[in-house]
Amino acid sequence: MSDCIFCKIAGGEIPAATLYEDQDFRVILDLGPASRGHALILPKEHYANLYEMPEELLGKAASLAKRMGEAMKKALKCDGLNLVQNNGAAAGQTVFHFHIHLIPRYDNDKVGLGWKPGTLTDQDRDELVRLVSSEL
Repeated sequence: MSDCIFCKIAGGEIPAATLYEDQDFRVILDLGPASRGHALILPKEHYANLYEMPEELLGKAASLAKRMGEAMKKALKCDGLNLVQNNGAAAGQTVFHFHIHLIPRYDNDKVGLGWKPGTLTDQDRDELVRLVSSEL
């Protein structure tokens, strides 16, 4: 897409601090990091979200996330890692080009990822299992 900022970054049209690049992906440092070393995995082809990504490419993205996470743990001495991938505005997606956030975590870093756990009722459980599994 000609107006997609992540397409331009992934394609090398806009400079970025590149940590890794291959034929399918570019991994860059996030300009608004949640923590030291926060990076983004960007596919070079445009896919708006998870639902548009071919399964083979999703598998490669997951393998790359593992590889990058291992490198970050070793190089940055982080204590943990969050993988964040949002789909749709309601889920917090602001750039509509599939990407995975790699957020190194450090003890007591105060990065605010999380939610207040709710309760799964028996009725909801049964209905959700029926609804979702019927779509597979």
